[in-house]
Amino acid sequence: MLDFILISGDRAIFNPIFGKAIVAVRPGILKGTGIPTVNKNKICLVGDEKQVIVPGCSYTSPPNVTPGTGTLSIQSLAPNQKARKVKSKRTAVLLKGTTFTAKFQVLVPAQTPTIPPTPDPIPIYLGTGFFTTTNMQVKGT
Repeated sequence: MLDFILISGDRAIFNPIFGKAIVAVRPGILKGTGIPTVNKNKICLVGDEKQVIVPGCSYTSPPNVTPGTGTLSIQSLAPNQKARKVKSKRTAVLLKGTTFTAKFQVLVPAQTPTIPPTPDPIPIYLGTGFFTTTNMQVKGT
């Protein structure tokens, strides 16, 4: 099925719910490495999503209501976000698709407001996200 090809400058939007953690999300920006361009921006290839890293996001995870911080990234793509036929440099291009699996890596654990405070024991939370694109012309499959 045809879908829009992602290009440099497109955004990865993270949903704020990561299991029991609530993350103050910010979008990640894609940087394409493909040779062809769309609207003077390089197209994105499978693997470019690994460069989307959003550091310094605060979070809470009840009962740990004193905020902690961590980093957002894309863990894996949905099958409909990888082109089956369109390639650049022998690598599949990225498509807008549906939702990807996101990862929130805790760097400073959220804590309970007790004395002494108890840190959040979970180091990684999984969630979801989706891509938005400014490319409304070129599609691939």
